[in-house]
Amino acid sequence: MKKLLFTLLKMMAFLLVLFASMRIVFVMKYWSLVTVDEIPFGEIMKGFWSALPLDIATASFMLALPAIYMFVSYAVDKETLFAPLRWYFYLMVAVYNLAAFGDIGIYGEWRTKLSYRALLYLQNPSEVINTAETEHTLLLIVLWSVFTVFFCWLYTKLVEPDFTELEEKEDYKPNVYVLSGSFVLVLGMLFLGMRGGLNEIPITSSKVYYSSHKFANEMCVNPAYYLVENILNSKKVETRAHFNYMDMESAKRRTEGLHEFACDSTVNILKIERPNIVVVLLESWSADLIESLGGEPGITPNFRELEKEGLLFTNIYASANRSQHAMSSLFGGLPGMPVTTITNHPDKYYAVPSLVKKMDSVGYHTSFYFGGELNYGNILSYLRYNEFDEIVEGKDINEGFFKGKLGYHDTDVMPWYVEQLSRYEQPFFSTLFTQSSHSPYDYPKIFEEIEWPAIEKQYVNSGYYTDIAIGMFMEKAKQQEWYDSTLFVFVADHSHATYKNHRMESFDHHKIPMLIYGEPLQDSLRGMTFDKICGNTDLPATILAQLGMKHDEFIWSKDVFGKCYKPFAFFELNNGLGWKTPEGEFVYSNTGIYIKNTLPEAVRDSVVKDGKAYMQYHFDLFNSY
Repeated sequence: MKKLLFTLLKMMAFLLVLFASMRIVFVMKYWSLVTVDEIPFGEIMKGFWSALPLDIATASFMLALPAIYMFVSYAVDKETLFAPLRWYFYLMVAVYNLAAFGDIGIYGEWRTKLSYRALLYLQNPSEVINTAETEHTLLLIVLWSVFTVFFCWLYTKLVEPDFTELEEKEDYKPNVYVLSGSFVLVLGMLFLGMRGGLNEIPITSSKVYYSSHKFANEMCVNPAYYLVENILNSKKVETRAHFNYMDMESAKRRTEGLHEFACDSTVNILKIERPNIVVVLLESWSADLIESLGGEPGITPNFRELEKEGLLFTNIYASANRSQHAMSSLFGGLPGMPVTTITNHPDKYYAVPSLVKKMDSVGYHTSFYFGGELNYGNILSYLRYNEFDEIVEGKDINEGFFKGKLGYHDTDVMPWYVEQLSRYEQPFFSTLFTQSSHSPYDYPKIFEEIEWPAIEKQYVNSGYYTDIAIGMFMEKAKQQEWYDSTLFVFVADHSHATYKNHRMESFDHHKIPMLIYGEPLQDSLRGMTFDKICGNTDLPATILAQLGMKHDEFIWSKDVFGKCYKPFAFFELNNGLGWKTPEGEFVYSNTGIYIKNTLPEAVRDSVVKDGKAYMQYHFDLFNSY
């Protein structure tokens, strides 16, 4: 039994050495990128440690089948214990090296990891052969052969044990309890390895992102893990979501018409040209938490006080229901995508513009703060792509705060965040993402909870708790020298099921709060509301327009203060869409059912075609990236 367990450990070590070796080859091949980006050698070395959790997850998946086979064979017939495993590992080595060298091969041309998109080119082998450099291709084939043969030999010599030692007579009758216990223990350890430990959020490729340098992050991503992850996400899109309402040219023309404006002038809402901008991203806040937006009074009293001096948006909607969707909407102006999200497809990041990069280009210091883990939904990788000057998450906070299941709580993080902002030179553009209003709602009981008869009592009180944190945050912010030069944007990442029990397939469900507040806001707008229909995707274009900057590349984002702004909002369904205009709204399922349609007969056909065209063109363009 000891020999068997020791062999499994050697197999794990063998795979980790294999992964690290291929990573070394990758770095050596593209060392010029390290030099050009001026990445410190120490940072490259740190990457090998950062890569370890994802490598362990990959190895755990690869070892699951051998582990089961070894235990079964050990109990039944030890004569066949290791012979078939030799060929399994030979195959794993060959396939993994194929993925690794394929990754090396395409990175020079595309600057992306080997993905499903790359595999599609193999449907036309002649084109691949004709476009590839012959010498480069031959070198990769030779290196693949050499490394595969070497590691197969290494497995045979160092990992595979001596069969005869395991076939000794005393080993033939293992203790059934020891065998069963060891089997459960091994499978449990492999399962933990697969999900990245005991953390609330299972591991994704984002786990290894540690640097502000794109190459340093991408060298850490295990090519086999990423390829499988990308294939699964891509196939999910292909098989579960199809939007073919009209010919593609008509869909494109209608969509572009929605974004064409007769003028490009905007109403200036600011008193200063380059204010600091702080975006407070409110986790899962529904409009139903806000009295002014139709919610019950008393849930968010601090937010209501801010409304008296701010500009409240009364008709803004999230285009999707997940935080990872919100990140690409708020920083890239990208609408929600059915079935998947851009964060699951790092190979498509290049196609999405970045508000953060635009802010950086005009001298803003950029930062992102979160008290939990950004591994969820591959969010961290997307934020790294945006090139924030500083990204801080829970593991980076060493203040002795009490930690809940998902991270540090808002009443600790938000006042502390004010202190962090005071470190930066102005102007700065910073985002704070709250977390305490996310299930499982283990917020500290530092207040008397609201008595609530409905099933959403915990959710309502989590909103109340975060509202307390907002009050603490603003009280401390007002004491800072940068306060008078700072514009605050309070906006939810997405909505949530509430005590009003709205259908998810409704605009009532997707309605979120947004409030612009601060001294830079024009005095005439204080305490006012903005009632035009808009979406969270419109934030990038709106901010850039207020700063006098071009935003043409944000094709899905609109300047809501533009004098020729055409109001509409959209949300995605896995198999349909929602569309809202001043004339009315409709929610459509691809089963051919209108879940809701309030459009007058005179404009119904035209508005429905606009909404369907928008969804179709968005989906098609996303898949083409």
